[in-house]
Amino acid sequence: MAWGLWFQFWLVLLTFWAGLSIILWSYVDRDSPMIHRSTRWWGRNLLNVAHIPVEVEGLEHLVPGQAYVFAANHRSNFDIFALVAVLPGRFLWVAKKSLFQIPVLGQALSRMGSISVDRSNLRSAVKSLEQATATVKRGVSLIIFPEGTRALSRELLPFKKGVFIMAIKAGQPIVPVSISGTRFIQPRGTIRMVPGPIKVVISPPIAPQTFRRKEDLMAAVRQAIEANYDPDFPHGPGNPQP
Repeated sequence: MAWGLWFQFWLVLLTFWAGLSIILWSYVDRDSPMIHRSTRWWGRNLLNVAHIPVEVEGLEHLVPGQAYVFAANHRSNFDIFALVAVLPGRFLWVAKKSLFQIPVLGQALSRMGSISVDRSNLRSAVKSLEQATATVKRGVSLIIFPEGTRALSRELLPFKKGVFIMAIKAGQPIVPVSISGTRFIQPRGTIRMVPGPIKVVISPPIAPQTFRRKEDLMAAVRQAIEANYDPDFPHGPGNPQP
């Protein structure tokens, strides 16, 4: 518990400074590279404070300057820290509305152009997906969690269809990203933290135009994420931890 409280202190402090930097730079230039550098600084320093090493595979699949829709599994807030630390280029988030209501963090997300989704309001959610489609079309990558929430299970949750409709309309490649190890570090619903390694595997991009139905695209992305997701990493099968 003490380790978790220590990390929470640094999470608040680093989020404040990175968020403030993003907000200030956004008033100078909303496309400033300093905004992405501040985001990367935030993620990398949170991982350093927590003594979390990240192993990355598959960066060679990405073409510099190409916009992608990164689709990742989600088990912990540490998925976010790992992704912003290792993914190249400029990217924004499709995130739940409640995150945009957090002081400083919410303003930073809004100012950098990330997209808020209110799942309780269908009309608002549709509008958000249309905004996400426009964002990708203009050449900015997005990060999505197709499960829609942090899962407590070992297995992937069912995927939400909306983000795949958006990806098909945007016409940009979807990159499946498999994140292993974070469910042992800090599961959903607790501040308790146990430092350990994270493994991020980036699969080859999938062109949505090659699929006639969104269900087939969903299945292909899910299969790619599952192929490189190890729910027992780094402890191996039979580990007694949650």
